[in-house]
Amino acid sequence: MIRDDKELAVTRERVAKFERLLEELRNTARPEEWPELSSGYRLEIERMQGEILDYLVRPASGAKHASARR
Repeated sequence: MIRDDKELAVTRERVAKFERLLEELRNTARPEEWPELSSGYRLEIERMQGEILDYLVRPASGAKHASARR
């Protein structure tokens, strides 16, 4: 679970790193081994992307509620 913007940045960097690894492996792996080789990376990327979205849809800790502006 991402708790702050620093962790958000780190998680985004990890997603980018995993995507680069997949891109490199895609060019070197044998076709018959690719599904098994790529599935773990894909699952981890999807998990981290879910954490990013969960964090982004939560209200910011310093944000004021729309009703408070009225």
